[in-house]
Amino acid sequence: MDKETLNKINALTRRKFKAEELYTFPVVLCHNDIDRDGERFTDSALDKMAELFVGKTGIFDHNPTAENQAARIYDTEVLVDPEKKTAWGGDYRYLKGYAYMVRTDANADLITEIDAGIKKEVSVSCAAMSRKCSICGANANEGCEHVRGKAYDGQICHVTLDDITDAYEWSFVAVPAQVGAGVAKHYTEKGGTNMEEFTPITTQKALDDAAAPLIEAAVAAKAAEFEGYVSAEDHQKALDDLNAAHKAELLKAYRAKAALMAGLPEELADRLTGETEEDIRKDAEMLAGLTKGHATPGFSAEGSIMDGVEKAFYDKNPDLKKN
Repeated sequence: MDKETLNKINALTRRKFKAEELYTFPVVLCHNDIDRDGERFTDSALDKMAELFVGKTGIFDHNPTAENQAARIYDTEVLVDPEKKTAWGGDYRYLKGYAYMVRTDANADLITEIDAGIKKEVSVSCAAMSRKCSICGANANEGCEHVRGKAYDGQICHVTLDDITDAYEWSFVAVPAQVGAGVAKHYTEKGGTNMEEFTPITTQKALDDAAAPLIEAAVAAKAAEFEGYVSAEDHQKALDDLNAAHKAELLKAYRAKAALMAGLPEELADRLTGETEEDIRKDAEMLAGLTKGHATPGFSAEGSIMDGVEKAFYDKNPDLKKN
């Protein structure tokens, strides 16, 4: 440990410590790529947090208790990875912190776990006054028509976090929101102490209430992917309508064929009934039997369409008289 580093640490302590009394380690606090929540810090937000996180304590799982404090940030810097680009197409920038601990018997196991890479992922807690849609710039708290995670003209929609007014703490966590840096953000649009507003989830109902908006957002995003597609119900209705129209045309062709084969005039084809070709053929033969030998259009120069049918009717009912 060089003298400059030791001086930065001792600037935060009540007494001067020797290098052998201290343990130091670097930690990536956050970056400017889109995280699992569909959000990202702007470059200016990273620069501001580099200032604010110096002197901030490191705890576990964002549990703000005095006995839960484990380390403290003594220096920070914002770096650029020249070999990596963000999901939104910008240069990958990240905030790197340098933390220290006082070596004691109580934290010997923690130091070993840090060296072994077991305690690795961290998250930060800060206050972000600005949360905007990356597509239209609307206030994310008020909402807009754009859906996080959906692409618009090649740009992935997400929320940008900016105007950082305070940094509260950083924590060792198991599953962070930001891949790589592992940041689980806790932010407020107001000033004040964010951790005082934090309420741990201790019941199933509280968990369900907290998860509900996330589930709704996920469902909305998935629904947006299939926008414009025909539903299964609409597809079946269209298919049924097509089949009905096809059947109507087919029955019309059967009636025309049956009328022709039975020697009936074309005008009588539409009077034939039946749901199958066989039924229509039988109906045509029966009608042809009733009109056989009587004047009908196409076979006689006299009479109208109904002459033959009417005559056959009165031949079978001689007691009836035509008015």
